[in-house]
Amino acid sequence: MTTLKDTLEQRVKDYDFWATRRRYGAEGHNNASLWVLACMDERLPVDEALGIHVDTPVGGGDAHCFRNAGGIVTDDAVRSAMLTCNFFGTKEIVIVQHTQCGMLSANAADLEKAIRDRGVDTDNLVLDPTLPELKLDKGAFAKWIGMMDDVDVTCMKTIEAFRNHPLIPKDIIVSGWIWEVETRRLRAPTLDAEKRLRTDVCSSAFGVQDKQPERWS
Repeated sequence: MTTLKDTLEQRVKDYDFWATRRRYGAEGHNNASLWVLACMDERLPVDEALGIHVDTPVGGGDAHCFRNAGGIVTDDAVRSAMLTCNFFGTKEIVIVQHTQCGMLSANAADLEKAIRDRGVDTDNLVLDPTLPELKLDKGAFAKWIGMMDDVDVTCMKTIEAFRNHPLIPKDIIVSGWIWEVETRRLRAPTLDAEKRLRTDVCSSAFGVQDKQPERWS
């Protein structure tokens, strides 16, 4: 028979390990051995979309979750993925992007012009004050912003970028998904027009006519 004392002792033991798990390297991995890359958009509920507990309750423990504008590959996303996969016991990467994304809503060249009009020289920037040697090539600022023409295409390219990156072990499982803000459902990225019906996945839906600067060249 399991007594309440037994249950409470196990709960305390489990919580102590949960709270100190970073001390144990790969053996102290999160609950699902999972790293999630997601857009920072407030309309993308990672827990609901993936059926896990990351954001709610706070410290749910199922995954490491990295959010940025668009949920795209950036140097810091790669840095975080490299650490969790090589040293923190992560075995799977899941990427979540979404329809109605703000990264579809303007052309990056126009955004750069707006910043230049404020007096900022985008060809001479310190991106990280702790790493002043981290620089963009001249003319690369608009590309660095990372706006999208098509969220499904971007998701597919993001998947391949992590699958093929030398800092990500080859045995890591990588998948990517699209959260439909309009329907609150998750689907695989696709170019099938029927499956994308009634959702905004392209920048043209936002009135953007010119193609974005090519980030994937």
